[in-house]
Amino acid sequence: MKTRNHTPLNARRLIITKLGNTFANCTELEDFQVPAPGVGELLVRNHFAGINGIYDQMMCYDRIDHTHTRIPSTCGVEAVGVVEAVGGEVSEFSVGDCVSTVKVGNGYTTHHTIAATEAWTIPAAEARYVCLNPSGVSALLALERVGELQTSDVVCISAAAGGLGNMMTQVAIANGNHVVALCGDDKKADWLTGLGAHRVIRYRQESAAEVLSGEYKDSLDVAMDSVGGSVFDAMLDNLAPHGRLVICGFTSDRLPTEKVIDERIYTRLYWKAASVRGYMNYRFAEYFGPALEKLIEMTTQGAIKPLVHTPMLNGLESVAEGVELLLAGKTMGKAVVDLRKEL
Repeated sequence: MKTRNHTPLNARRLIITKLGNTFANCTELEDFQVPAPGVGELLVRNHFAGINGIYDQMMCYDRIDHTHTRIPSTCGVEAVGVVEAVGGEVSEFSVGDCVSTVKVGNGYTTHHTIAATEAWTIPAAEARYVCLNPSGVSALLALERVGELQTSDVVCISAAAGGLGNMMTQVAIANGNHVVALCGDDKKADWLTGLGAHRVIRYRQESAAEVLSGEYKDSLDVAMDSVGGSVFDAMLDNLAPHGRLVICGFTSDRLPTEKVIDERIYTRLYWKAASVRGYMNYRFAEYFGPALEKLIEMTTQGAIKPLVHTPMLNGLESVAEGVELLLAGKTMGKAVVDLRKEL
């Protein structure tokens, strides 16, 4: 990545300058003029930002379903920081307030302006709060509103030690559910076991399909899948009567890969009166505030402990490294970049 100087060195951000097959080759660091907040806006200084490897890479492919990547394009989504200036007609925020923001283009930057209605107050500008919004919010809403989670449910979670999955796992365990967690290596498996997962499936060492059909045949009340492919098929085959399979993503199919053609899924749903449902953040935006408040309370009380990948990435120049770690499945918890060195 190169540094491009266009304006005074008031702020620094990462931008996508071309389309291509790697995030590192498609991005550059850019200095830019910090805009003053307008009416109804805040100027926020980011302290930490979350990394979303699949989404970042899909932007470079211009394969985001609901929009096109414009060149040049700012990138990064969720961040936590401190309000440095308040625009006119804003009464609910003050300079110095700690906030969480979730907006494409506002993550991988030292500063950004955002509508006050799109910011949430948090107790502190700490890395752990990056885990709560939107990953934790998505986990909570997908489980409770889409999965219709009940305390007696057997819950199966793919990528259970990832940024989204670890929050789902913690919420389900805190709710008293029997949790079946899928992960890729022993370190993640040990963490999930210590957390309280009842069965951990190391999918690189044992077949998820064989374990589920052998130990949880027709027993999964709620299955939370963000992977797709054979994991989705294994969950689908073992749904309980009235079971709910919630699609929170399909990483195995998002990047160029061989497509697998399978039988129509209704042949495996009809006789169980089971269902496959989808969760997408912006379809549940009205519930974000209450969900975040609940997660902050659970964190404060110690019911959940947001998991940040270690060692934490440091500085905007390390974002590309974080994307590669995520794509390689080498992160545990939420990958977060520390932007305080840019202060």
